[in-house]
Amino acid sequence: MDFWQRYRAIDARDTRFDGQFFTAVSSTGIYCRPSCPARTPKAENVTFYETSAAAHEAGYRACKRCLPEAVPGTPAWNLRSDIAGRAMRLINDGVITREGVDGLAHRLGYSARQLNRILSNELGAGPISLARASRAQTARTLLVSTDMLLADVAFASGFNSVRQFNDTIGEVFAMTPTAVRATAAKSSQRRGTAVPSGMAPAALTLNLPYREPFDPGIFDFLAVRSIPGIEVASTLPDGTRTYARTLRLPRGSASFSVAYQAASPGKPLQLTATAVDVHDLPTLLSRVRRLFDLDADPQAIDSALAADPRLNASVGAIRGIRVPGAVDPQELLVRAMIGQQITVAAARTALTQLSAAGSRMNSATPGLERLFPTAAELAENGREFLRGPQRRIDSIMAAAEAMATGELEFGYGDDLESLERKLLPLPGVGPWTVGYAAMRVLGAPDVFLANDAAVRNGLKVLPAAAGLAADFSEVSPWRSYTTMHLWRAAAVKFPRSDRPKHEGRERATAPNTRDVRERPAQARGT
Repeated sequence: MDFWQRYRAIDARDTRFDGQFFTAVSSTGIYCRPSCPARTPKAENVTFYETSAAAHEAGYRACKRCLPEAVPGTPAWNLRSDIAGRAMRLINDGVITREGVDGLAHRLGYSARQLNRILSNELGAGPISLARASRAQTARTLLVSTDMLLADVAFASGFNSVRQFNDTIGEVFAMTPTAVRATAAKSSQRRGTAVPSGMAPAALTLNLPYREPFDPGIFDFLAVRSIPGIEVASTLPDGTRTYARTLRLPRGSASFSVAYQAASPGKPLQLTATAVDVHDLPTLLSRVRRLFDLDADPQAIDSALAADPRLNASVGAIRGIRVPGAVDPQELLVRAMIGQQITVAAARTALTQLSAAGSRMNSATPGLERLFPTAAELAENGREFLRGPQRRIDSIMAAAEAMATGELEFGYGDDLESLERKLLPLPGVGPWTVGYAAMRVLGAPDVFLANDAAVRNGLKVLPAAAGLAADFSEVSPWRSYTTMHLWRAAAVKFPRSDRPKHEGRERATAPNTRDVRERPAQARGT
């Protein structure tokens, strides 16, 4: 968007752009979200910034009226496959807090000096400032949503000291932490119990904002793939949809649940975290947001997809469809490899058997009692629990061993090209696996799984349209959402009891090593 497109957006107070850019006003010294209800400033007094960190660096303070930090994030970090987008995904995952700027730079293949220059040029702020803004946003969420002691909020947000926390909150919000906490409309909105410093509450409940509309079908997607003991999905009598699971975070294991109140569309999702180290909260928040695709821009996506006559009716019936993410990249790869060429139900059965290789854990949520096996646990005991063709077992074990030894490292900081370069040499991994991993780990928005059996079944259900590209290139860069619509169409048309034996499967186009390695390089895309 150019200056005047953004200016028209703030004049219209368009909530769709909240979090996608920030409006700084020189006459007041503050920055706002695009939908701020204050009077539209004069154009000559306005500067637009890609990030709140850039506005901080320029000397602006957050607006107390519109609270620009309390909005969904920008979808740009998934859209952009450049260094800036990859860096922001890692910063939001807490890499700088855990590994410092040098660790972030190493993951991206640059020196710290080069990375600082790139991010300053692209986003208006260096990695330290970007991480600082992310911490401030987490701190604000915890201050207004919980009764945690201020010292606990400081360390849970990633600050190294209470003094650093106080200084940052004062600089960003022009308020003390206590005053920020008082901005909560009612004290009853806060969740959690005050506990002695250094300890986490037994449970924390936080709001997860998103851009409307939101399709709760993502809960169905997760439910049919849920692994007993590790995941639990349900629908309550009042229509509330819930999904809960266990997972590993940098400092230890945790469990969480997410609830969507169908009777109150537009209301934020509620995240309840239990048994989590407070230092892991920013990482948990980031990964849950990625899992539910909460930073997407559904109006832009739906508008693009609805322009295709093949998708128009589906988009009209399903507004705000989401692409599920992944809370653990290594786990997702194992699940994808097991899910190749078999039905979703068969993959769930195989994964349930494999889950016995994982560690047990205590959780306050009924039905959650185990963690998904680590790569090291799979490398040691996986063969005991894997079933199926020997070639597939060998392929999964080879991937687990490569991840366990550090030979294979991939994650949120990759792009599609690097993911292909790392995964395609693995035996049993083909373009479908890479594309599926790109959709769910990277949040890549433009993946079309053309050779997926369920996608082909979905195409049979949708109306035909002459003269349009078979790969849906007309709706790029949103073809991952096209894939989701086609999967949904196939699931409705072919319910489990009526589904033909070989239909409705998510499958790879290259089932073994020879097929992958003999295929020309240019054919390895998705």
